[in-house]
Amino acid sequence: MSTARPQAPPPPAPKPGRVKVYRALYDFQARSDQELTLSEGDLMYVSDEQPNKDWFEASIGGKKGLVPANYVISENVEELPNPLHEAARRGNLDMLNECLRERVSVNSLDKSGATPLYWAAHGGHVAAVDALLKDSKVAVSVQNKLGDTPLHAAAYKGHAECVRLLLAAAANPFVRNQDQKLPIDVTKDADVAALLDKAMKENRVNEAEYAEYLEDSDAD
Repeated sequence: MSTARPQAPPPPAPKPGRVKVYRALYDFQARSDQELTLSEGDLMYVSDEQPNKDWFEASIGGKKGLVPANYVISENVEELPNPLHEAARRGNLDMLNECLRERVSVNSLDKSGATPLYWAAHGGHVAAVDALLKDSKVAVSVQNKLGDTPLHAAAYKGHAECVRLLLAAAANPFVRNQDQKLPIDVTKDADVAALLDKAMKENRVNEAEYAEYLEDSDAD
């Protein structure tokens, strides 16, 4: 498929912004050292902050270069919604790490209001949880539209190692969901319950909340 090519400008200085991910549907052959060559199926990472309207700075397989804007904004590509969420949900560590390297937002929300960390914890993907927690920008206790945090998800599914990692990263065990349930309230796993109970006891900042939890437990 032919694509009109404006004269390539000098490579723009990189700027932080939301990174979108596209899959190339057609080949594109670079004609200068500044341009990227794409093959059908390649994943292309493009920031939504572009200083030049004719050329987009993109990254493919770790290589950065320019792609004509009219290649990206056309039927030549398919935008992938929430690629980091999908990688986390499937435990696809290669894709997850690539997204993180390319600065796909670690705290982006999907339609359910969940972060990638939520889905990694929900699936019990320990390596994915660990990789996400190592990102300095990760928010550990984000609630989805139901009020559940990644800790709720890991606790509910009985993923003890994920719970351990989340607690070590300062996940808050006192967050209540829309049903007023703490993570410890939604688990049926004895090991998970023990981990959460220990964390709640040791969290002196929330002594009042722990006392309230004990009172509610006694009432039950």
